[in-house]
Amino acid sequence: MSSLMFWRFRDELLSGLGVTLLISLSAVVIGSILGLLVALMHMSHSKIVKAIAATYVEVLRGTPMIVQLMFVFFSIPIILQSILSAIGIRTEVDIPTIVAGIIAVSINSSAYVSEAIRGGFQSVDKGQTEAARSLGLSGKMTMRFVIIPQALKNIWPALGNEFVALIKESSIVLIIGAPDIMYQINNIRATTFDGVTPLIIAAIIYFLLTFSLSRIMKYFEGRMKHD
Repeated sequence: MSSLMFWRFRDELLSGLGVTLLISLSAVVIGSILGLLVALMHMSHSKIVKAIAATYVEVLRGTPMIVQLMFVFFSIPIILQSILSAIGIRTEVDIPTIVAGIIAVSINSSAYVSEAIRGGFQSVDKGQTEAARSLGLSGKMTMRFVIIPQALKNIWPALGNEFVALIKESSIVLIIGAPDIMYQINNIRATTFDGVTPLIIAAIIYFLLTFSLSRIMKYFEGRMKHD
C-alpha cells in the first residue's frame, strides 16, 4: 500500500524531499560558518565580545525553534518595512518560505555548533600548543597543524549528531508553508483521506535520510581515529 501511494505521488514527494535537503544542507553550511564565528567570539579576550556570543547562544538555545522561525518569517519583514518607511521607501517586504526556513534553521543550529566547536578546542591540551611553539611553529602553523586536527576529532561526533538532527528538525518549516516533505505529506493526506499511510511514508523517508547520514558520519569518524 505504501509503495503504491509513493509511486502515485512520487513527484510531490521528490519535490518535498528536494526542499528538505535544500534547507538542511544550507543550514549545515551556514550554521557551521556562523557557529565557528560565534565560537571564536566566545574564546575572545574581549569581555564584550564574549558576552555577545554567550547571549546569542543562550537566547537561541533557550527559545523554541518554532518561535525563531515565526519571528524570521512574520516579524523581520515588518521590522524591515518599518525601517524602509522611516527613510522614505515604501515597499512590501516578504521573505519566501524556503528562505525563511533556511535562515531560522541555520541560526538555531549555529548556537549548538558553536558550543561543539568551542568544546572541541578547549579539549585540546594546552601543552600541545606550548610544545608546538617550542619547536618553532608560529601561532598560525600551530593552529593549522596541531590544534585544529585534534579539535576536529573531538568535534566531529557532536557535529554529526547536529547534522542528523537538522534533517528531522527542518520539518518545522511546515508551519509557514514551505513545501518540504511534511507539507507534501499533509497534502496527500488531505487528498486521499488516509491518515496513516502517508505518515508511514514520511517516517520511512526520514529514517532513510538520517540512517544514511549517520553511517556516513560514522565512517569519517572512524577514519579520523585511525589517522
